[in-house]
Amino acid sequence: MSDRRAPFQHLSAITYEQLLEKVRYEGAYPTRERAEEAVRLVLAGLGRQLTGDERVELAARLPHEAARTLSAQIPDVQPLTGFDFVRDLADRTGATVATTRWDTGSVLCAVAALAGPDLLTRILHQLPSGYALLFGSAELTPAA
Repeated sequence: MSDRRAPFQHLSAITYEQLLEKVRYEGAYPTRERAEEAVRLVLAGLGRQLTGDERVELAARLPHEAARTLSAQIPDVQPLTGFDFVRDLADRTGATVATTRWDTGSVLCAVAALAGPDLLTRILHQLPSGYALLFGSAELTPAA
């Protein structure tokens, strides 16, 4: 007999420091602090987009500090497309869209690895178009 609540318990396989080092390496950031800025920015933005079980399950798979950043956000009423997501983050920080796109991809690729393929698929189905590439996946669309 399985407990349906089990997937929602904190399951992170890595520490926050390990997440920051992974993002620092993948994003080629010069310092841990710069990687942490990217992690906080992108996870806060993602927290404004995700709702429901996917949000709860993702938070359970992130290190505690990262989960707190994601979960502290109030979801937006109107979800943003992937491009609008990046543009919104750039507007919030004053960075260029190109730099913010790099930050977003660096963080979300690490998040995708922690989420695993099944949860990532469910997250991508919940979000508007344009997020798959940000998570390092192909955006597959049905043939016309």
